[in-house]
Amino acid sequence: MNENEVEEGAVALMPKRDLSWIPKLLKKRVCTTFVEDSFSNGGRCQCGATRDSHPSVALGDYFSTAIVSHWDSTQHSSEQPTDAYGELEFAGAGKRHSYSEEEEPGAWIITSGLREGIGKCVGEAVRDHSTAVSSVNLNKVVPIGIAPWGMVHNRLQLVDPEGSFPAKYLVQNAPRGTCSLDNNYKAFLLVDDGTEGRKGGEVGFRGRLEDYISRQRPGSASIDIPVLNMLISGQVSMVEALEISLKNSMPWLVLAGSGGLANLVSDIVENVQSAPMSAFGGAEEEEGSSNMELRERITMKIKKHFPSEQDMDKLVDKVLSIYQNKDLISIYHTEGVDDFDTVMLKVLVQASKQRVSVSTNPYVDELKLAVTWNRVDIAKSELFSGNIDWKYEDLEVSMTDALENDKPQFVRLFIVNGLNIMNYLTYGRLEGLYNSISKTSQAAMLLQHLLEERINESNDQTCHVSLYECGEAVLTALGGCKILRELSKLEIETAAKLSMKELATKFECMAHDVFSTCYQTKASYSDKLLIRKSNLWGDATCLKMAMATDARYFFSNDGVQSLLSKIWWGDMERGTELWKLALTMIIPPLVYTNLIDFKSENSEGDHEDSNNIRRPTKGTATNSQPKKRPFWLSRWTQFWYAPVTSFIGNVVTYFLFLFLYAYVLLVDFKPPPPEGPAVSEYLLYFWVFTIVCEEIRETFIVGSKTFCQRLMLYIQDVWNKFDVLAISLFIAGLCCRMFSWSYNTGRDILCMDYMVFTLRLIHIFAIHRQLGPKIIILGKMIKDAFFFLFFLGVWLSAYGVANQALLYQYDPSPERAFRRVLYRPYLHIFGQIPVEEIDPGKYWDRDCTDNLTLINEGKEPCRDTSHNWLVVILLVIFLLVTNILLVNLLIATFSYTFSKVQEHSDTYWKFQRYNLIVEYHSRPTLAPPFIILSHINLLIKRNLRKVPSTKIHRFALQLKGRDANKLVKWETFQKENFLALESKKRRGTDSERLKRMTAK
Repeated sequence: MNENEVEEGAVALMPKRDLSWIPKLLKKRVCTTFVEDSFSNGGRCQCGATRDSHPSVALGDYFSTAIVSHWDSTQHSSEQPTDAYGELEFAGAGKRHSYSEEEEPGAWIITSGLREGIGKCVGEAVRDHSTAVSSVNLNKVVPIGIAPWGMVHNRLQLVDPEGSFPAKYLVQNAPRGTCSLDNNYKAFLLVDDGTEGRKGGEVGFRGRLEDYISRQRPGSASIDIPVLNMLISGQVSMVEALEISLKNSMPWLVLAGSGGLANLVSDIVENVQSAPMSAFGGAEEEEGSSNMELRERITMKIKKHFPSEQDMDKLVDKVLSIYQNKDLISIYHTEGVDDFDTVMLKVLVQASKQRVSVSTNPYVDELKLAVTWNRVDIAKSELFSGNIDWKYEDLEVSMTDALENDKPQFVRLFIVNGLNIMNYLTYGRLEGLYNSISKTSQAAMLLQHLLEERINESNDQTCHVSLYECGEAVLTALGGCKILRELSKLEIETAAKLSMKELATKFECMAHDVFSTCYQTKASYSDKLLIRKSNLWGDATCLKMAMATDARYFFSNDGVQSLLSKIWWGDMERGTELWKLALTMIIPPLVYTNLIDFKSENSEGDHEDSNNIRRPTKGTATNSQPKKRPFWLSRWTQFWYAPVTSFIGNVVTYFLFLFLYAYVLLVDFKPPPPEGPAVSEYLLYFWVFTIVCEEIRETFIVGSKTFCQRLMLYIQDVWNKFDVLAISLFIAGLCCRMFSWSYNTGRDILCMDYMVFTLRLIHIFAIHRQLGPKIIILGKMIKDAFFFLFFLGVWLSAYGVANQALLYQYDPSPERAFRRVLYRPYLHIFGQIPVEEIDPGKYWDRDCTDNLTLINEGKEPCRDTSHNWLVVILLVIFLLVTNILLVNLLIATFSYTFSKVQEHSDTYWKFQRYNLIVEYHSRPTLAPPFIILSHINLLIKRNLRKVPSTKIHRFALQLKGRDANKLVKWETFQKENFLALESKKRRGTDSERLKRMTAK
């Protein structure tokens, strides 16, 4: 192929399937003048081909042959349509190579593509890389071979005037002067300058191709395609390629110590210096003298590395040209401190500075390269060390690149170094960022789902959520944790799922640590931080977000538990004995005595001012003080409105409820009407009715969510499912016991329902520090037991069926078959083994028969003792598996579950404590059955008198104006202090100190 035509064809747009354009555009060169090679005794032309391979026209031009002493490609060869193009398949390798525009490689590696020298090593390296990476990254590295056509061994296998699709190419050991193509390369550009067995014919084309590629900017890229040349060893013939490339301002990285031309170039660049110019007259003489000295030094270096070179003057001229562009040459020593990829990036950055205009920040392209290569360490050390004045315009493009390509470390780096995220995230840019997400990704589907959900909720309200909004650091970190954990549930690939979970844990730890800093600085502000409503997150609070995220580690924070304890005890002093509370509930006038300690008026006022969890804060200054209530009313509400009071009242009344229920079932359960029910049973019905009313209020009245959302939130709680089951069974039992025909069934249902109501009592002990984690352990052990029962059921059925079939040849009774197949083997586990039935030596006193007629009528059949030995063997194996293997497996599973939960028992207890406090904080003051009075009072206050609730402000605080800004600034300040402290700790580690010492 003609190198000029190939270059033009690389940018031409032609139809893919119409291949007739290829021979018209791409040309090959054929020698038209035979110029005798003086070293071949007239048998070979200077083009490298033999005399016999030349056409008659080339051999017949005796006049031209006589006067020409040097063969030139442009003068002594002619163009003809190419006959070597298409696809290439290596015989025996099963590889077909072609290029498709849909491929978007991360890097092109261009060598000669031949099975020799560096080209062979690169091919093997790419092959090893392709076997180590996933299929997604397989096409990110594409090796391309650019070789002279005349150097390819067996090149006639590639010739076909119609194109080869594919051409079968057999790799063989090539003779001297040629080399086979390497099957590890993806594409080949074979440049034909009319020579055979001559190197260097592709140099000019390759230089122009590299220069063209370096000036392209594909797609939405922010920089031109970076091009880097590497010199490893190399022969003298490589000097021309090096010279041409440097004239095009292409950067070169030379591997010092690799031998050949690389050693020469590194020696000249590092050790040869131009003579300094004199400050006094004779500038021209001085300049000429210095040039001569420089030429002599370079000549000495060349003779040192290439002593047998014949055309020394020509080589010196080219090396001098290379020396003039030594700023584009970087030398890499294998014993250097920098990583190889770091050196490559710095070389590209240095080259980019050569092309930048004067009006542009010279470090912008360097930053773009660092973002492209995802090297935040280089950006921190080289670009953001404090010596460069970055402007907003300089960081804007790189910020977009970092966001679109998922590089959060750069996003944080830009924000820390002055990029205002609120100015950056305009509506247009947000739209562009969202549109850049793949429509099929989990993030895009989740965003679409959230958008539709938000639109369905309200058309006149908007919720602006930004993970990079750093004004609410704790809530933002918890929000990021929530999003990542939801995405991990939708993710299919295990690696991506684990990565999201790990990142979510980091967000949770960040929220925990930042809030710890806030709590240690000022506890009163940290309380506001937990219950403040956020406009950015749809009026969510930190506590609500942490609960939705299942952030147990965050709830274990001392600041969170401190606030929960304040809410739990209300205005009473923490640590008040429970017997005092119970006695005061029995004798209410004791609330006006000193039996229970309440917060003083002054401390209460300070508490309300600092924590502001008694009333909403509007953020506006006012001179009006809240009206002071009478002492008797204030003390009454302080006691009865505390969640701990509601909890104790509900516990006491629930025990009374269970006692009444048991009394009705055991003593006072009358027959159906008209004889029954008794008065105690009617009281039980009313009691359950008040419980149902409270469940309805809790599910459908409390909160601002839609009906379906409240219902789904209610069902998610396990104990609410217990409530629904208990109430449903009670209603079913009540309906059945009212009729004589279903009286016994109704009583049975009510008996079973009593068990459900009693098990519901377990939830009360969740507040206890020791018993609370045990409830979690119990729930996890029940899940483990289900898996055990599955294995046990399989083994029971296997043994039971075989045992029944061996002992009894025929028994049509389903009842006896069921008992012997499942029930009796189950009793074997606990030692109840009917030896007299299995052992024929034992007396069996059963009344049985072998008569089929009697057996069909229901008579029990006699046992079959002919297979007794097999029955005994099966029994031994069954007991071995169940009593030793399965039971010990269950014990080991329980032990693992217990140790795992017990290790974090304090964290589990603090997390579930929040749920219990929220539940009893939202409950009315009185407990069932007296709760009906509270329901009537709430109905009148909320619906008739329109009095808003004040209790909700203990868990949700609306801050506006100056108070809101003050809290946000304080939180931001604490976050910055935390980050500075963490950075100081990292810099104080041994590894960081070692890195700094190495850099010096």
